[in-house]
Amino acid sequence: MFKSEINFIVFSLFTFVFFPLSSNAGDWKSLKSPSSNFCIEFSLSPEGRPTYKVTLNGKSIIEPSGLGFVETKGIDWTKGFDGIAVSKTTAINREWRPIWGERSKVLDHYTATEITYENSKESHRLKIEVRAYDEGVAFRYVVEPSSGKESIKIKEEKTEFAFNDEHEIWGVSSAQGEYSKVKLGELKYSTERPSILETKEGNVIAIAEAGLVDFARMRLKRIGNRKLVSDLHSKTISKLPLKTPWRVIMAAGDAGTLLENNDLLLNLNEPNQIKDTKWIRPGKVIRDVTLSTKGGMACVDFCVRYGLQFIEFDAGWYGSEREMASDARTVSRPNLDLPKVIAYAKENNIGVILYVNRRHLERDLDDLLPLYRDWGIAGIKFGFVQHGDQKWTKWMHDAIIKCAEYKIMVDVHDEYRMTGWQRTYPNFMTAEGIGGDETSPSNEQVLANMFNRMIAGPADHTFCYFSGHVKSTTTNAAQLAKSVCFFSPWQFIFWYDQPSFAKDEPELDFFRQLPTTWDDTKVINGKIGNFATIARRTGKDWFIGCVNAVEPRELAIPLNFLETGVDYEIITYYENSGSGTRTNVRIRKEVGNSKTTLKAKLSKKGGIAYRIVPKK
Repeated sequence: MFKSEINFIVFSLFTFVFFPLSSNAGDWKSLKSPSSNFCIEFSLSPEGRPTYKVTLNGKSIIEPSGLGFVETKGIDWTKGFDGIAVSKTTAINREWRPIWGERSKVLDHYTATEITYENSKESHRLKIEVRAYDEGVAFRYVVEPSSGKESIKIKEEKTEFAFNDEHEIWGVSSAQGEYSKVKLGELKYSTERPSILETKEGNVIAIAEAGLVDFARMRLKRIGNRKLVSDLHSKTISKLPLKTPWRVIMAAGDAGTLLENNDLLLNLNEPNQIKDTKWIRPGKVIRDVTLSTKGGMACVDFCVRYGLQFIEFDAGWYGSEREMASDARTVSRPNLDLPKVIAYAKENNIGVILYVNRRHLERDLDDLLPLYRDWGIAGIKFGFVQHGDQKWTKWMHDAIIKCAEYKIMVDVHDEYRMTGWQRTYPNFMTAEGIGGDETSPSNEQVLANMFNRMIAGPADHTFCYFSGHVKSTTTNAAQLAKSVCFFSPWQFIFWYDQPSFAKDEPELDFFRQLPTTWDDTKVINGKIGNFATIARRTGKDWFIGCVNAVEPRELAIPLNFLETGVDYEIITYYENSGSGTRTNVRIRKEVGNSKTTLKAKLSKKGGIAYRIVPKK
């Protein structure tokens, strides 16, 4: 299954259209998506500012908005232009197979062009690469060497996103923070991306970033009541030619469709660069909270019994993570014989993941990687990475490339969010950047994260099944459901739990059967912060997670995505105080088919999980 990425359908059509440079302000050059639902247009303002706008089905999504950036002691690329040209339109229609993902095939179907703005007085040009998909539009800035200029230092970016009304925005001040829904004019801080806005008509708009590798992270700040503008974390220095990360605008009639379309960010990244990917292994994880030989061995046995693939040793195994004197090349705990645990894990086909704080990664990475390869370590969890500015963004991506050279997989914590680059280096398994179960989120926050954060890609949600985190905020049935709803090829199922906590609860078979990568994904229904139903398929087996908040409700789940004419066994895991187990999860089995509609009765902070398999 895990082979190099394959492009198996390729069809390209090139249409050459050239518009001569023109100084006519308001002369719009347009690019439509393959089905013509999205249209992005470019022009010059009367002041000579590059400007764009976006429509969906003929209705405005982005009003005329300014483009450009400002150099430090250099050119102001937001003004002074007197010409605009469109040199070429390209249509691409292809599919590719990810090494792992939310679906086994990804459609990459778009039209593309290149817009050139010219300042004839100053003799410089700004190019903008543009793509229009049926799921959204994206563009990035391109600056080429000219007149001996070999590098550029960007002080600030001024890409605007102007809206036709004061939409409501799901704001969050940090990647792991709590979301709040406010009117755009009431947003008081720079907000994370992806950033989701809801219109009065019910449409949903997302502003996102893709392909961030060697540039400062973009956040979004408010201007007035109807506009956001890019807010770079730091200045950026780049050799020319420069290609910035993609600025992405997605929109749909509902939040579920928007979430289903998150492959758009993958399509804006380069294909897989790892030739041999057999060693890249998704799976479920238990953390050994004891940091001991006995605890590690027990976790390996637990993995074998309940169908997990990895154990993880987190902070403390090599000393205090906050002390530079600690050394991740050694084991500091006298009760942890790490080689013995690794050998035992290998005998049972279980991988070992080690946490390493960024202090020791930054200092010792080149020593750690060959050492960990020799130890037989499967992966590294990067802890408290420095994030946001260009220096540390580049360092982290370079580190992941180095890990690939040693066949080591990576999980990045804490404030970092993916931008689709896991397509290029699929040893980058997952990242945090989410207020997961460590923070005891309410189901309202869980459902805000589900529709906002998950557009960015995999999230390490650090699920806690048996611990008090569950009882205080949600239910065990909802935890089962969340393991389906939140995608991560490395799924940390038991974060604060120990093997001794499990008493062979019948519902643990759900985790035993649960995949972490999928052939298909569908969002059946949902409302941000309120409820969601997500269905995923591997082979012929379907798993459904349904999570609820705010108030009790009953949701209809039509199974029309099942294969027609086939009977399925439907195994339902639902909350019931009379279940006879301490987790209050009851299991029901029935037969259904593609004509069946399930009725999910949900408590205020509850959930239901389903496993649906063809009857034998």
